[in-house]
Formats: sequence, C-alpha cells, structure tokens
Amino acid sequence: MHPVLRRYAGPIRAQLAGVILLGLLATAALLGELAALSATVSRVFLAHASLAAVWPLLLALLAAALLRAALSGAQEMVARRAAIRCKSAIRVRLVAHIERLGPAFTRAEHTGELVTTATEGIGRLDAYIGGYLPQVALSVLVPLAIAAALVPVDPLSAAILLITAPVIPLLMVVVGSYAEGRARRQWEALSRLGAHFLDALQGLPTLALFGRADDEAERVARVGERYRERTMEVLRSAFLSGAVLEFLTAGAIGVLAVALGIRLLNGAISFDRAFFALLLAPEFYRPLRELGTLRHAALEGTAALERINQILDTPSPTASPAAVAASLVLVRATPPRLTLRDVRYSYPGASEPALDRVSFEIADGATTALVGRSGAGKSTLLNLLLRFVEPTSGEIEADGQPIAALSPAAWRDRVAFVPQRPHLFDGTVRDNLLLARPGATDDDLRRAAELAGADAFLAALPQGYETPLGERGARLSAGQAQRLAIARAFLKDAPLLLLDEPTSGLDPESELLIRRALVTLARERTVLVVAHRLSTVAAANRVVVLERGRVAEAGAPSALLRAGGAYSALVGAGAELTGVSA
Repeated sequence: MHPVLRRYAGPIRAQLAGVILLGLLATAALLGELAALSATVSRVFLAHASLAAVWPLLLALLAAALLRAALSGAQEMVARRAAIRCKSAIRVRLVAHIERLGPAFTRAEHTGELVTTATEGIGRLDAYIGGYLPQVALSVLVPLAIAAALVPVDPLSAAILLITAPVIPLLMVVVGSYAEGRARRQWEALSRLGAHFLDALQGLPTLALFGRADDEAERVARVGERYRERTMEVLRSAFLSGAVLEFLTAGAIGVLAVALGIRLLNGAISFDRAFFALLLAPEFYRPLRELGTLRHAALEGTAALERINQILDTPSPTASPAAVAASLVLVRATPPRLTLRDVRYSYPGASEPALDRVSFEIADGATTALVGRSGAGKSTLLNLLLRFVEPTSGEIEADGQPIAALSPAAWRDRVAFVPQRPHLFDGTVRDNLLLARPGATDDDLRRAAELAGADAFLAALPQGYETPLGERGARLSAGQAQRLAIARAFLKDAPLLLLDEPTSGLDPESELLIRRALVTLARERTVLVVAHRLSTVAAANRVVVLERGRVAEAGAPSALLRAGGAYSALVGAGAELTGVSA
C-alpha cells in the first residue's frame, strides 16, 4: 500500500477486509456452482439421467449462481464505497494542508497543476483503492482456495495449476517496472496540460488584447499532443502485457486440458472430475489476470499519489500544544502593540534576503504607513504579519509576546486584511461576507455594509444579499469589490488591521467613499497600511521606509520630510509616491 494510503486510509481498512471476505465467499459459491454443473453434465450425457433425477442438482446450481451474483454485487458496492470514502479523506487532507501551507506555497506552484492533482489525480485512485488493493490479496487467496478444493478431486491438476501460477506475477513485475515510468510521465503531461489550460483561460483578455490567442491555443494543443503521446505509450504497454498475459494463461489451461484428456482416455480419471478440474482452471487464473489488468489502471493512481505525497510532506507552520494553550491567554480584543526585532526572511533559492534585520514598532491604536519602492520587501512583511510565512530569524511580538507562540489560526483571528485586489468567490454576497464571521446575523451584515459604504449598491443588486457574484466577483466593479472587502473587515472586527492600499487604481469617487470607510474602520485599531499615495501617508501617525529589505528610516511624516532622507526623496519623485508599489 502506498504511504499516503497507509497514512489516511485507516477508516477503510475494515471495508477492504470486507471486500476480500466477500470475494472469498463468492469463490466458495463458484465452487459449489461448478461442482453442481459438472455432476449434472456427467449424469445427463453419460448416465442419461432423467430431469427428475438431476432436479436437485439444477436447484443447487441455480442457488449457487444467484448467491455468487449477490456476493459479487456486494463486493463491488463495498469496494466503491471504500474508494469514495478514502478519496474524500485524502482530498480533504490535501486541501487543508495546502491551506496551511498558505500563499507562500501556492505562489511557487502552478494553480492548474494543483487543481488537476486535487480533482483528476484523486479521481484516478478508484482502480487502485477499490480494485487493485483487495485484488492483491484475492489473487493469492482465491487460487489457493481453488487449488485446495481441487486437491481431493484431482491432486495432479491442482499441482499443475500451482506450478504454472507464479509465471503471471513474475510477468507483472517485469512489465510493471517498464510501465510505471510511462504512467508517471503521462501524469506529468496531464498536470502540465491542466496548468497551461488554466493559465490560458485566466489570461484570455490579455491574449485577446495582444492578438496572441491563436498562439496560446497552439501551445495548449502542443501540450495536449504530448499528453496524447504519453497516454498511447501507456496503452501500448498495457495492451502488450495483456496479450502476453492471455497467451500464458491460455497456454497453462491448454497444458491442463491435454493432461486431463490423456488421463480421461486412459481411464485414470472420471469424466465428472476431469470436467470439474477443467472448469476450475480459468477461474484459478482469473484473479491473477484481473490483477494484471488492474495493475495498469493502478499505475495512474500511483503516479498521482506520488505528487499528493510530495505536497503532504511539505512542512507547514504548526503550533505546539503549549502554543495552542498560550493562544487562549495571548489573544485579546484590544489593539495590539507590534514589535519587530531583527526580522530576516529569505525566499528559497534567493541570493539576497527579502528582509534583512528589520526592526521597528507599531504603536497600539495607531496607524503606521509602510512605504518603499517596488521590491523593497513590503509584501514580504505583510506575509510575515499574516503568518503566511515565518521569519528566517528574528522575532515579531504582540504586546511583548512572540506571535510564533500562537497557532497561525489563533493569530489570524486577531487580524483583518484588506488587499489591493480582494478575492471574491463564486457565491452570493452573503456567502462572501460570512467568510469573515460565519455566525453573523442579517443585522450584522447590514451594519458592516453600511459602515463600508456598500449598502447602497448592494440594495440595487437584483437579489440584494442573495445575488450571485460570479467567479472572482465578476458582477462587481473594482470599487464595489473593495467596499465588500472592507465590509468583511468590519464584520470580522479584529483589533489589528492590515491594508495594502485598497484605494490604488480606483476612480476618485470610489476612492473617496473607500477612504471614508477606512477612516471609520481604523478607529480603535492598530493599523499597518502599505501606502502608495501621499494622502494615505499624511493620515498616518508614523511612517516606516523600506529600502532593499531594510528600514531606511522611521518617524512622523512631517519630521521625515524635514530630515530630507529616503522618505523625502520618495515624495520628491512626484505628487504621488511614484514607483512605490507593493
């Protein structure tokens, strides 16, 4: 069993055991069915028995056939339920782990590839979980059971079956090692196809604007062609191994049939025993043949499991039991005082740190503006404060206590964040607002919308708060989406507010409405705002200037202007903080 399944398939072990047990019971019913059939044929065609004489055998044959059909149906149903349950558990764990890894992980990955892994990849586990895993046990137990049943009837036939049986598993091992690499390459090609296709869909307006839609379609077609080639390679290996498997099975059955025919002519075995042994031969090899067939289907699931395992093994920020206990003490509703002490952070593979020995304080209940040119480290600092990433070294404290002592979830309960481009989900207005506080009442929603200046346009929507927004809030303008994001921040009512200049890029009227809402939102909260505009900086109590990941200077806006340093140079670059972006 794959390590991922050993880790997360605990609840289905009993169901897989049930699948194996049902398979063995179906085999027992099959033995009864074939015994009744061989006896019936022998009595009718050799002894010329009447219908009345074989009537009990016919009833036994019918009962055994119906029982085997019922057991086989139950086996299939239990196997499917086990596969569905296990896939659901893995998908939940995978998505939850990606959420714990946060944006720092997803930014380094192709979104389409992750979506393909969580959907198509997990979907391909059906054959592996519900088919291959129980079949591994049945391919051993069922032939042994058939051979054991055949020993009292004809020991020689049982010996022939047991001697020829190992050839098939040996073939599967040889072919499996050859096909496994091809299945992995097929999965990688499918993942790339999903990533390219999603990228093309998301960038469709840009492609259309520059007239490059046809070029992108050709690129997706080339990636799709590589996936087709990889798929055909897998199918060719599957067909080849299947043909060889059928040939070996037919050859083994032929050897047994010849041996039985010679002995039957010599009078060394009775017809009913020989016929019974011949009927059992295909059923003896059937589990091994099914295992070979399922092996190729399982290879696709195994390739997907390798990627799933890689994601699940990526370490995520965790909190010790002591940290969780400390969260109950440290989390308070009052605005916190934040202190950064020699904070350093380096992105994996980067030659220079994004933040280098950053130290400053954000006073409780005050507004601090963070400015600096593009690449200065402002977004990285926001990610640290949101606990999307953890400092390489140094400490971030809230009210004198390290925030690392809290679990990420407990810390984020204290934080509200309004980004430049808020993400709205494909749900209703109510759904998107309730993300901030699932238990909020209708009055809470209306109050938050009023404070954010969103009540007027929400009332004008066709279905009010029940209006579907579409993917990424397609039905709303940029200003309306920002006001909805601010309403979420009001609804959350967190004591620490982080802003990434939410008025950037808006028209003057929308900017004025949002600035008024932000002034109300900032009251009695500790606020850190990444500032792009002079008006934002002017409203701040303190300014921190970042240059190449370090604090160049910090202080009141007016004092920094008089000092003629880095902040003064930024302001002197234009009426707005030109080039100062996140």
